[in-house]
Amino acid sequence: MGSRGTDAKVEYLVNELGFDAAFNYKTTTDYGAKLKELCPNGVDVYFDNVGGPITDAVLFNMNVHARVSVCGQISQYNEKPEPGPRLLGLLIIYRAKLEGFLVSDYAPRFAEGLRQLGAWFKQGKLKYKETTEEGLENAPRALIGMLQGKNLGKQLVKVSAL
Repeated sequence: MGSRGTDAKVEYLVNELGFDAAFNYKTTTDYGAKLKELCPNGVDVYFDNVGGPITDAVLFNMNVHARVSVCGQISQYNEKPEPGPRLLGLLIIYRAKLEGFLVSDYAPRFAEGLRQLGAWFKQGKLKYKETTEEGLENAPRALIGMLQGKNLGKQLVKVSAL
């Protein structure tokens, strides 16, 4: 299950990437209700890259022994921090594991990862999309567009021909 900020991206998750379900977080007013609808048996694993109200809703819909991987909190980066860890009590209730990580934690395994990813790519098991902006002078526009959700997939800036 996933969430995206446009209907086209929701369709991409379900129809191209094989997600069981997805919702548009910009047009959904009650994330908790939507999660209960799309995940009627609760949430076992959550990859958190955004934080905020969606994450709050997931935490209230976790199963016992759920696992939460926190990789980013983009919705919170420019927000004034709220005092204290608000929802950590839910980890006790659900006996869940919450762990932050950075890709650099796995630096010793990068070569292994590249080999495996390369094999999956050659086998057609990896799907991806890229949005490319031409010219370094357009990098600021590409960054702003990415932060506004205008890209599909990885946002790239092509600075010169190879």
